[in-house]
Amino acid sequence: MIRYSLVCDAGHGFDGWFRSSGDFDAQAGGGLLSCPSCGSAKIGKALMAPSVRLKGAAEPAGTPAREELPASAPDMSFTNDREQKLRGMLRELRAHMTKNSEDVGEKFPEIARKMHAEEIERRTVHGKATAEEAKALVEEGVAIQPLPTFPDEMN
Repeated sequence: MIRYSLVCDAGHGFDGWFRSSGDFDAQAGGGLLSCPSCGSAKIGKALMAPSVRLKGAAEPAGTPAREELPASAPDMSFTNDREQKLRGMLRELRAHMTKNSEDVGEKFPEIARKMHAEEIERRTVHGKATAEEAKALVEEGVAIQPLPTFPDEMN
């Protein structure tokens, strides 16, 4: 795991843990990161002091390895206004869809199958399904669509 010191465009600092620098880049590039203080999606890596080990000093047990960036590493480009507007539109879409549908929770795959097979009355529902359950529903011809999710909703 890699710990990065992150900062939003409003100057709020916080830490983030990632499997790799590529994982950070993918999440940041996909608009999946947001500031826990203000919700801003304009997140970049803050400058970090390199970890310097003194001769003979041992690394404390349980300290994860850190990936340090070279001093010349370019700053991550923040999401632009167009991406911010798109995220806002997706949040509005999600709010509209959840307001106008029934939350069936963990029973979503079962209820979706029953509606598809016309065993129960069709209605607009939303709920939870694992990736495997969602894949199986699609393979069975059940029309489903994931709701947009954002990092602050996953914590």
